[in-house]
Amino acid sequence: MDQASQYADDIVGRAWSAAEAFRQFDQEQVDRVVEAVFEAAWSARIALARLALEETGMGVVEHKILKNSYASVLVYEDIRARRTVGVIAHDPGAGISEIAQPKGPILATIPVNNPTSTTIFKALICMKTRNPVIFSPHRGARKCIRETADILAGAARSAGAPADAIQCVTRSQREYVDRIMRHPRLALILATGTSAIVRMAQETGTPTLGVGPGNVPIYVHGSADIPLAARSIAFSKTFDNSTICGSEQAVVVEPEVDRQLRPLLEAGGAHFCSAAEMRALGPVCVDLAGRRMRADVVGQSAQTIAARAGFAVPEAARILVAEPEGVGPEHPLSYEILAPVLAYYRVATYQEALDTCDALNHWGGVGHTVGVYANDEQVVQDFARMNAARILVNTPSTQGAIGGIFNTLRPSLTLACGTGAGNLSTDNISTDQLLNIHRVARLRPNARWFDATRARSLDATISAKDIRAIYNRNY
Repeated sequence: MDQASQYADDIVGRAWSAAEAFRQFDQEQVDRVVEAVFEAAWSARIALARLALEETGMGVVEHKILKNSYASVLVYEDIRARRTVGVIAHDPGAGISEIAQPKGPILATIPVNNPTSTTIFKALICMKTRNPVIFSPHRGARKCIRETADILAGAARSAGAPADAIQCVTRSQREYVDRIMRHPRLALILATGTSAIVRMAQETGTPTLGVGPGNVPIYVHGSADIPLAARSIAFSKTFDNSTICGSEQAVVVEPEVDRQLRPLLEAGGAHFCSAAEMRALGPVCVDLAGRRMRADVVGQSAQTIAARAGFAVPEAARILVAEPEGVGPEHPLSYEILAPVLAYYRVATYQEALDTCDALNHWGGVGHTVGVYANDEQVVQDFARMNAARILVNTPSTQGAIGGIFNTLRPSLTLACGTGAGNLSTDNISTDQLLNIHRVARLRPNARWFDATRARSLDATISAKDIRAIYNRNY
């Protein structure tokens, strides 16, 4: 057996043993562990945010503190009272009882753009569902992810959790991670990260809950509160330098809205690029050959990105706004870019706005999120037809997509995008997706099926009368 397989056997084997012990916990024991993990995460939120910024060089430390706070307190408040052990529902009329059981050991990939917050989030939902978790860190954030995992693991153990309920992969080579993903005792992969990471997980054959890219279009309609839209877009797009995949990637407007919105965005820190600046910005932000954003612009400031493109912007500039002439490979700024770079499309008609948003959604963001600012319900309904798991109305896209702040979507840092993106779900992933629900089905005969006066024969030889006789004879 090679070293990678031995390593996988060891780490998954320890998680399997932890799963067997965890399965015996009652709800009270589970909730003590979850509370301890939450408290440890909350206490360490500031130090972990600083560590994440120091290691990755992405984002804004104050915003990373907020993300750690979100991943701990809002997620904990959402899951705290949920039953995840034993009977969680009973319908006397239907005779069905639902029993929650854990899935087993989970491998959780952690991305570089939200490293500590995603680790906190996944630890909480795994502990709440009695699933031991093995964290697989992005190599660009190994130190801060491992430190987070160590803190949370210690808190879990102190509250009585099995010794290996939280582990972290210490060998980041692809073959080691691949062996763990393919291990027969691994129950599930909770894959958050690049499309390559999600595909790698899906190709192993192990059940995978994945995500997709979020090339999020935002439409501002004439019926909208335009100042609200401007404030929300600026607030959301600049949060942690746009490192969350639900952040705005393009704004689509018609002429009258453009006249009102543009000066408000400029007042909020938007720098509208010239045509020359836009052309320079494209190759800095996007690998044109690879058709993807460049990793080294993720989470960088507007000033840093502009300087790399060879032009300067004022210190007050917080967003670089460019106006591509279309959507697709010839227009690099129509790609998803997790940085404060925003595409801006002026269109002539409402139908053209719909078509542009639909094109952006399918150009690297299918199934993820669409935003619309409108106080006309028909406009909302038109956008609700798009292939997006989250249609956000009059809401900052970053905070709206992850849920729990400006709406009642489940708070989550793993945003599934449905079958269009190769995902099993369209949900904000939480505890619901980490449980096996067993059903106790009590005898409740379907009277219509056995009603000889209404039923027809099942085939040429079995009549409704025969069925009634069989039932009466046995029951």
